[in-house]
Amino acid sequence: MAIPTMEQLEKWAEGYVRGWNAGEKEAGCQNDLDIAPGEDTMSDPLGTPPKHGFEKIVASYDLFQPTVRFEVPRDTLFFKEEYVAWVRQNLFQRRGAPVVGETIECSEFGADGALNIRTHCVIPSHDDEALGDLYKVYLPDEPKGSK
Repeated sequence: MAIPTMEQLEKWAEGYVRGWNAGEKEAGCQNDLDIAPGEDTMSDPLGTPPKHGFEKIVASYDLFQPTVRFEVPRDTLFFKEEYVAWVRQNLFQRRGAPVVGETIECSEFGADGALNIRTHCVIPSHDDEALGDLYKVYLPDEPKGSK
């Protein structure tokens, strides 16, 4: 397997956001496997224990997709050789009002089909009204969150 082409990376990035927002889990998984059928690692966010294996990464979809939608402004989307990086806007509600949280995400695609995802974001505390219950499950050892 070769490092994905620019065209493949652009198609993957578009499919990632579209599939997530449409709730198309199977299509989103296939989008990932089409470009990265090898070993997956996700540090989400950096500084927390990495998740290894496709199934563990997909588990975050099951947890967050019903609550959070994504937007990636085109001017925050970067492609370079085997990398895709973006500032992803995570859209959700708090007390009935729309909220935008941002995540810096960098995905590295290896020639062996591996995918390494690294994210940088603020971790909500477990008592956060909008996302606390999700983070109790996702990052149980981070009750106070981060700033």
